[in-house]
Amino acid sequence: MTNFAKQRDVMFNPLHDDENQALTASKMLIDLDGIVLADVVSSTHLIVRYDLRYFTLLDIEELLSTVGFHLDNNLLLKLKRALYRYTEETERANLGCVDGQSNCTREAYINRYQQLPHGCRDKRPTHWRDYL
Repeated sequence: MTNFAKQRDVMFNPLHDDENQALTASKMLIDLDGIVLADVVSSTHLIVRYDLRYFTLLDIEELLSTVGFHLDNNLLLKLKRALYRYTEETERANLGCVDGQSNCTREAYINRYQQLPHGCRDKRPTHWRDYL
C-alpha cells in the first residue's frame, strides 16, 4: 500500500430493510475513483481500502448515509471514527489538500515548485521584462 492508501472497517446497523447492506454498498463503492477495494466480510461488515487523496472515511460514510444505508453507531465505533477523521484530515492538510478537491497532490506539487528558488531564463532585470 502507498502512503495515501487507507483501509478501514465500515459497520452497518443490522436493523435495515436491506439484509445485506455490505454487499450492496460494496457494489456501489467499487465503481468510484479512489476506491481500491470494497470487500464484504459479513452482511453488516465491509472493509474499504481507498486513496486518501480522493476520499476520507467521513466522505465515504456520509455518502453511504445519504444513499440510505444505516451505519452502526455504538460507542467504540464512534470513537474509532473520530480518531480516523482527525488523523485523515491532518494528513490531508499536511498534503496541501483542500476540502472538496479531488486530487490534492497536484496542487501540493505546484505550490512546492512555486516556492523553490529556480533560475529565470530571461536575463533582463525584472523592471525591464514588462517592456517589449
